[in-house]
Amino acid sequence: MNRFALVGAAGYIAPRHMKAIRDTGNDLVAAMDVNDSVGILDSHFPEAQFFTEFEQFDAFVETERRAGRGLDYVSIASPNYLHDAHMRFALRCGADAICEKPLVLDPGDIDGLQEVERATGKRIHTILQLRLHPAIRDLRDRVAAMPAGRKTEVDLTYITSRGNWYLKSWKGVTGKSGGIATNIGVHFYDMLHFVYGALQENIVHLNTPTKAAGYLEYERARVRWFLSLDVNDVPAEERAAGRRTFRAVTADGENVEFSEGFTELHTRIYEEVLAGRGFGVEENRVAIETVAHIRDAPIARHGDLVHPFVREKA
Repeated sequence: MNRFALVGAAGYIAPRHMKAIRDTGNDLVAAMDVNDSVGILDSHFPEAQFFTEFEQFDAFVETERRAGRGLDYVSIASPNYLHDAHMRFALRCGADAICEKPLVLDPGDIDGLQEVERATGKRIHTILQLRLHPAIRDLRDRVAAMPAGRKTEVDLTYITSRGNWYLKSWKGVTGKSGGIATNIGVHFYDMLHFVYGALQENIVHLNTPTKAAGYLEYERARVRWFLSLDVNDVPAEERAAGRRTFRAVTADGENVEFSEGFTELHTRIYEEVLAGRGFGVEENRVAIETVAHIRDAPIARHGDLVHPFVREKA
């Protein structure tokens, strides 16, 4: 049984980490969050120590290490801008890290993390869960079997409506979240790279706090993408049915369905990490470079490469 700690225990995604730790037969011995709305712990690890101050959490971890009860893993589900510091903490206290995406906001920080890995002998594992989804893996196999030089025409649309709270939280602060493309889109950009190969072109057509759109060209695909937090962007027929989220990926006009099983993929990631097959730091580089460029790129004029949702609302 491995000993885990969890940083960011009050966050939206934290319960998936708790479930993954429990379902893989391991123990969460400590959790930390500046917010104390962590009653979900009772459903998973009621005996876990809990801290609202990082200094107290750090002291507990050090005391346990000196007593021969060091941590094996630190799971990190804290706000995006804190991931880098929390991964460094994990490695320096003698544990491996399992970190939510985005791994970091600045691509240059990837090199720094690799230096810490070499210095400590510990590893960073990342939650690139779409790489394990059966539908995505099947798509990757089909693309690999395509004739050389052929490019798939892809449209990616992801609308996940958020209330007024969003822009008032750390997620609405670009310096903390990385902006909309980083906060809700980074795993899609990793998926596109995983399936279609090296990124060759990155054009931005729209970039606001609540929506973004652009064009990406990979070795094996041309991709028009659109992300939004605005419920009004959800297609009318979906809204009429009471739905506030819309996710669609089409490849050469064929729908790629990967909604089912999405919530179980954290457990699959943990299983892979524990078996020595986790996704490491370097595997994040292309997606982090992609979103960093989107964040600061000039807005290009609309043309044939623009996503249809941008045209419709222009």
